[in-house]
Amino acid sequence: MEVILAQPRGFCAGVVRAIEIVERALKVHGPPVFVLHEIVHNRHVVQELIEKGAVFVEALEGLSQGAVTIFSAHGVSPAVVEEARKRGLRIIDATCPLVTKVHLEAQRYSRQGFEVIIIGHPGHSEVEGTRGWVEGPVHVVSTASEVDDLRVRRPDRLAYVTQTTLSIDDTKNVIAALKRRFPVRGPGLSDICYATQSRQNAVRHLAGIVDLLLVVGARNSSNSNRLREVGEQSGLRAYLIEDEEELQPAWFSEHSRVGVTAGTSAPETVIQRVLERLRAYGATSIREMEGKQEELRFRLPENL
Repeated sequence: MEVILAQPRGFCAGVVRAIEIVERALKVHGPPVFVLHEIVHNRHVVQELIEKGAVFVEALEGLSQGAVTIFSAHGVSPAVVEEARKRGLRIIDATCPLVTKVHLEAQRYSRQGFEVIIIGHPGHSEVEGTRGWVEGPVHVVSTASEVDDLRVRRPDRLAYVTQTTLSIDDTKNVIAALKRRFPVRGPGLSDICYATQSRQNAVRHLAGIVDLLLVVGARNSSNSNRLREVGEQSGLRAYLIEDEEELQPAWFSEHSRVGVTAGTSAPETVIQRVLERLRAYGATSIREMEGKQEELRFRLPENL
């Protein structure tokens, strides 16, 4: 069995920043530090931070005045920010700067009188946060077919933004469907984050040289699910696994060429455990595909 590692893979700048914010807050303020929702969608990351003193909550209710409270990388609505302030919480915002960019775009469109369409997955924390920044009518669509059923008030005043972790190809199709129906304006594909795009491109490159794709990531990680879909669309058998325990020997043969990638919230330590298990299954060669390592870094909040 031969294993080829995607490049790039795993943590992106937004995830690195979010995790560092929680760790820095624990050092500066001491535990407990409260985090609203999963800081990133990965249970291994969450568990490590819990062991360091972070407490993850699904609502602000019950937090005491002065409690250090971190908003996750996926962002929150202005209503959540206002509630935190009214409760007297000490807020630290770990929202990815690329998500913040989408929030401000959506807010600007709505203030200019546009009816806003969010291209994304209903119920996803990032989409729900973006929805909260829109002051007027807002719609969420995730597929081109849903555009046919879209009912809007002002067909001549429509604008769209996109979730940052979508499939590039699927988003192109949705945008094309919107433009066939309406004189809509929007940012094209520029809202899809650089890390999502680069990891999807790496999978497309891998598709020409491997038989099977393993995506290390959480079930509720949008970008990890999109990587699996891109692999399948490229003709590969593709599996999304949270860690090495989900590997099944029946997937592999001694002649397999296996590609391994990881979503933006999957730690390299988990990827390495997957590789160790593959060695136990007979992997005799593990190499990394050619590709440029990402060097982008985001600044920490000023209060840290």
